[in-house]
Amino acid sequence: MSERKTALAIAELSALALGIALVSLYGAARAWSETSREQGLAAVRAIGDSSAATGLTPLRPDQSGWSRQRVAAFAQSASNPGAPEGALRIPAIRLEVPIYHGATEINLNRGAAHVAGTSELTAGGNVGLAGHRDGFFRKLKELRLGHEIDLEVAQRTQRYRVVAIRVVAAAEEGILSATPVPTLTLVTCYPFYFVGSAPERYIVSAERL
Repeated sequence: MSERKTALAIAELSALALGIALVSLYGAARAWSETSREQGLAAVRAIGDSSAATGLTPLRPDQSGWSRQRVAAFAQSASNPGAPEGALRIPAIRLEVPIYHGATEINLNRGAAHVAGTSELTAGGNVGLAGHRDGFFRKLKELRLGHEIDLEVAQRTQRYRVVAIRVVAAAEEGILSATPVPTLTLVTCYPFYFVGSAPERYIVSAERL
C-alpha cells in the first residue's frame, strides 16, 4: 500500500512539473512574439518617426484570442530578416500591426501582409492587406462600419473609414481589383473559429478620407 501511495505521489509531482513547464513555455512564446511585434513597429517608426508626427499612442496587442499555434508561429518568425513597409492601426479595436511586403507564411505569421499586385501603400487604387484569422486579424470581427483605420508609412499617415464588411466564398474573384477611389481592403479567412481550411473570406473595405 505504501509503495502505491509513493508511486501516486511521484505521478502527481511529475504532472505538476509538466504543467508548470508547459505554462512557462507558452509564456515565453507570448513574450517572444510581443518582442518581435515591437521590433517591427519600431522599425516603421525609425523610417521617419511617424508615431511622433501623428500623435498616436502605441497600442499593445491583445493576444488572448490567438490560437496557440499562431502564437508559436509568430515567435518562430521573429528571427527572419526583412523590415516592414509600414504599420496598420485601428484604435477602435486596439489593433496595431507591422506590414510586410508579400503574402508569405512568414509575413502572415509576424504581421499583416501587403498583397503583391495591389496598389503601393502610399498610392491610390486598392491596397490589399491579408492576415491570419487566428492571429492579428481575428480582431477584425470587432470592426464596425464607420471605424477609422490609419495606414502609416514613414512620416505619412493615411486615414481610411470602413464602408463595407462582407463574407464571400474563398473562390470569389475581384476582391482586390483596382478601384476608382483610394481603398484599403483587409482580407482574412472566415469563420474566425473553424477547424481546418476555412471555406470563406472576411472582407473589410475602407475608403481614404
